[in-house]
Amino acid sequence: MSRYRKYDGGDPLAPPVDLAEALDAIGQDVMAGYSPEGAMREFLRRGGRDQQGLDDLARRLAERRQDLLERHNLDGTMREVRELLDKAVTAERGQLARDITMDDDDRAFRELTLDSLPTSTASAVSELSSYDWQSSDARQAYEQIKDLLGRELLDQRFAGMKQALEGATDEDRAAVQQMLSDLNDLLEKHQQSDGSPESKAEVDKAFAEFMDKHGDYFPDDPQDVDELLDSLAQRAAAAQRMLNSMSPEQRAELMELSQQAFGSPGLMEQLARMDSNLQSLRPGEDWSGSESFEGGEGLGLGDGTGALQDLAQLDALADQLSQSYGGARLDDLDLDALARQLGDDAAVDARALQELERALRDSGYLKRGSDGELRLSPRAMRELGKALLRDVADRMSGRTGARESRTSGLAGEPSGATKPWEFGDTQQWDVPRTITNAVLRDGGSPVRLHIDDVEVVETEARTQAAVALLVDTSFSMAMDGRWVPMKRTALALHQLVQSRFRGDDLQLIGFGRHAEVMEIEQLTALDARWEKGTNLHHALLLANRFFRRHPNAQPVLLIVTDGEPTAHLEADGAVWFDYPPDPVTIARSVRELDGSARLGAQVTFFRLGEDPGLARFIDSMARRVGGRMVSPELDDLGAAVVGSYLGSRAPGTSYRDQFGDWNGGRGFWV
Repeated sequence: MSRYRKYDGGDPLAPPVDLAEALDAIGQDVMAGYSPEGAMREFLRRGGRDQQGLDDLARRLAERRQDLLERHNLDGTMREVRELLDKAVTAERGQLARDITMDDDDRAFRELTLDSLPTSTASAVSELSSYDWQSSDARQAYEQIKDLLGRELLDQRFAGMKQALEGATDEDRAAVQQMLSDLNDLLEKHQQSDGSPESKAEVDKAFAEFMDKHGDYFPDDPQDVDELLDSLAQRAAAAQRMLNSMSPEQRAELMELSQQAFGSPGLMEQLARMDSNLQSLRPGEDWSGSESFEGGEGLGLGDGTGALQDLAQLDALADQLSQSYGGARLDDLDLDALARQLGDDAAVDARALQELERALRDSGYLKRGSDGELRLSPRAMRELGKALLRDVADRMSGRTGARESRTSGLAGEPSGATKPWEFGDTQQWDVPRTITNAVLRDGGSPVRLHIDDVEVVETEARTQAAVALLVDTSFSMAMDGRWVPMKRTALALHQLVQSRFRGDDLQLIGFGRHAEVMEIEQLTALDARWEKGTNLHHALLLANRFFRRHPNAQPVLLIVTDGEPTAHLEADGAVWFDYPPDPVTIARSVRELDGSARLGAQVTFFRLGEDPGLARFIDSMARRVGGRMVSPELDDLGAAVVGSYLGSRAPGTSYRDQFGDWNGGRGFWV
């Protein structure tokens, strides 16, 4: 059985939400110190390359709100009443001047009455309530005042009533009065209900009877008394806020004029009764607020109440967009209200953000830990690592003189199988398979190769490496903006080892005032540590212990730092810190580095910063163990570390043969 519903907007052919862009941005913020929940919220606020964010929508809401306040004022009804009053008085004066049959004393009395009318519009209308109009045009204009006031007062509580009752007869007005009386009876019955099934049944029956009789007055078709109450209370509260927004003089005039609505105070009595019932039943509505309208375009009572409802809706939407309350989700956002205020395009953008949030939560990229906090899942870490590795590949491919070895001996003897090429592969191409893939894909002539066509020869007996990546987590790394590049580098290298060199073992060691072995998730989420100390000695101790656990693997030692050693471990395990570096600290760091060399480690230092003294010190440390010092720019750090690791994967191939020389001063390979 097929089901159909109204299409709710958006491009039906639009691609799925871009989780890759969102995940990359969230990962960057997590590495910069945000919580995953905060990072996701930050991305949703900013939006993507082709996607408006919550901040953009909130800005448009604020502009719409400001426009309403700056464009309008609340004296529209008073202006209309004044125009009709002036019209009536002018028509009456003309009739008095033309009527030659009128007694002179009577004419003089009438003219005196018109001349002495109060300047207050409301008082003038009240004073003329018993005036015997001589002009039919004047009488008609004055009656229009009473009709206008009645329709406006009803329009305040029931949107659209002003237009619906235009040209209404006495019978129509009586029907409205009866509807108001029946409505108040229903509200009071509901208010007196004790909540029992019998009482509820009575209210439901009264509601059904009321809607059967007066349903035409409620085009939104409420389904029960609570829906009716919500709709009426929101409008009535907006009417009260409009009254609160008027000046004291405007309020006083309106109250005086209201008694003339439909020519009797009966309408106001019923409306006041209804307002009292609604305030009792819905005290949570904003009955006391006000706004400052400063524009020149006058609003009538009904339109002004609608404007106050719009302002309340704008405020509610702004609160939903802020997502600043407990348990906030974008599913809370009222898309219909947003479309009404900002247009369908805004609702489409908001719907895309809702789908993005749901996809991030449901895709497995974010998981909630035992403490209830969101974290990046292993799947998210893999995807983020792939993105960083692609960036590294782009940087390495664009570097002058950079190349990868295709020596068959790198990975041992061919196994007879092939596989699609991935970044990091150094095996020979399988040319027949590669050409065949291109022909099958394109079928054209000449044959055009695409990177996805390339297959390489699978080999056996891959050389195993034990890789220790030591990353400086000291105060200066965070202070000088090197924290995130350091994390990106670790994640890219971790992804490469896990995806392409699974036989290798990688250990991540962070060293600040002390050193510790870290999992990639722990390092990625590590907050900046505002403690001084660069304990390279402790980090090398941990690295050498790691190398000894892998006696048959090639040790590879990669050290990322921006400072000389300023801390070391004492014999009892306590940390000793001193600046400038203590000679004992230097001696113990050098001794452990010599231990790495004796274990056969290939050593590369990655120096961050331009301090000449640091450069001389690290260069001397590297030369001492036959290693190298590289001075990459921050954006090139990942490419430099990954390149160094790939160079270590080629037995019999020197570092310089594999990658050439690194021009430290200019930040690229030569």
